[in-house]
Amino acid sequence: MSVSKFVGDQRGEIITASRGDSVAAVVALLASRRIGCVPIVEDERVLGIFSERDVIYGLQREGAALLDKSVGDVMTAPAVTIERDTPILSALSLMTQRRVRHLPIVERGRLIGFVSIGDLVKSRMDRIETEAEAMRSYIQSA
Repeated sequence: MSVSKFVGDQRGEIITASRGDSVAAVVALLASRRIGCVPIVEDERVLGIFSERDVIYGLQREGAALLDKSVGDVMTAPAVTIERDTPILSALSLMTQRRVRHLPIVERGRLIGFVSIGDLVKSRMDRIETEAEAMRSYIQSA
């Protein structure tokens, strides 16, 4: 199964920010939406990712002055992205290797979806449970 199941299956719009937005404004967005990161997008193209980690590392490096900077100055770039035909297990492996918790899904360079490690793990667990239930039913009917 591929990550294409998450394209169009988003719970509402994909929350994004622009590279010119202030860190303070995007931190407020993360807090108000109760999310851990946002893709930084320009003309539907993913320029980078701004996450809680960027905030923590930036505060340690620059202190409160970080809040006045633009997100484009402190975001993680380039973003690690995947395409809609990426298998879920490959996406999980990529997240582990690159130590990221979110992946933008792109098509011809344009943002079409966004998944978290929680989305992928839940999908994998649901599939394993469905397969286990099918196996139990098969064994009981034999």
